[in-house]
Amino acid sequence: MSKRLVILGSTGSIGTQALDVARTQGYTVTALAAHSNAALLEEQIREFRPRAAALFDEAAARDLRIRVADLDVEILSGMDGLCALAQRDDADVVLNSVVGMVGLLPTLSALKAGHDVALANKETLVAGGELVMRTARENGVRILPVDSEHSAIFQCLQATAGGAWAPPMSSANMGLSRVILTASGGPFFGKTKDELRTVTLAQALKHPNWSMGQKITVDSATMMNKGLELIEAKWLFDVSEENIDIVVHRESVIHSLIEFDDNSVLAQLGVPDMRVPIQYALTWPARATSTVPKLDLAAFAKLTFFEPDDEAFPAVSFCRQALRQGGAYPAAVNAANEEANAGFRADKIGFLQIAEAVEAVLSRRLPPVDRVEDILAVDEDCRRVVREWMR
Repeated sequence: MSKRLVILGSTGSIGTQALDVARTQGYTVTALAAHSNAALLEEQIREFRPRAAALFDEAAARDLRIRVADLDVEILSGMDGLCALAQRDDADVVLNSVVGMVGLLPTLSALKAGHDVALANKETLVAGGELVMRTARENGVRILPVDSEHSAIFQCLQATAGGAWAPPMSSANMGLSRVILTASGGPFFGKTKDELRTVTLAQALKHPNWSMGQKITVDSATMMNKGLELIEAKWLFDVSEENIDIVVHRESVIHSLIEFDDNSVLAQLGVPDMRVPIQYALTWPARATSTVPKLDLAAFAKLTFFEPDDEAFPAVSFCRQALRQGGAYPAAVNAANEEANAGFRADKIGFLQIAEAVEAVLSRRLPPVDRVEDILAVDEDCRRVVREWMR
């Protein structure tokens, strides 16, 4: 079945791979959006001929209008532009793969417009989980996980529910007792806290298995990505924090697992290639032929598993604490991490100070959050605190 796609974050790693899937599946792309890469977005517009496109950066959007003046395409800009594309009436699925907190409002716009959302933007559920899931339920639409770990859990649950289950439906009556997220361990697996004090950005960006953008790759190096995924899993799969475990699996072949009340465990396996979870989110509830290589278990020879080192990589424990404290604290943790991650990439702070910034916001007294405006206010306040701390 042909589908009409809106892809937000089309010039990033997930976005470009989503366009690969659109090519192979023959999907129509009705709108594209990115942050500031006018040159690449122009190429994508000329190939896929969307009716509209947007760049978050205003100056880049002006440049793009000149570049595509010969085409019949509307060019928008800023947050208003992203939200306008997310709620277009010529879309079946909105894939949100923008990086950072900027993804929250477009996700809410898509859900309110009655669109299913293929979600690759972690921050949407980390900062606004309760609000986002409530909005999806109220509008009768689904959130289809794109992250490899959450896609794995989603796929395992399909086997249990006969292919009919998708968030925000509750998993309460499915006999699910535990979710097990796998982590690659990143480039610094096995290093002590003292050894991490002097690591560089170049070292942090050498991920052993996955090709991702810089922000997410640094999150993998700190293990913050796994903490954020833990918070996401709580909302997507309706499980409590204490029933979500994390295991380091260096080969990245098992993408995650679920355990049932009878202690039976299901896992989803495959080569580490993001086109598989992207495609499943877009083709669900069907499956389609993929260009991704088949899994050859004999070639891997063995699969290994280790307990996470919370002393050297405390980010996961901070995310657990944020979930237990509830309210604004997950949004605060996300904001602090985004700012500190950017500070590390800009050589303003050291690698270990990323976690220090996250820990600091957990000790702050934060107001309750009921509306998206409350979440955005907490986000901006925590960012300000971290920026001042990094000076």
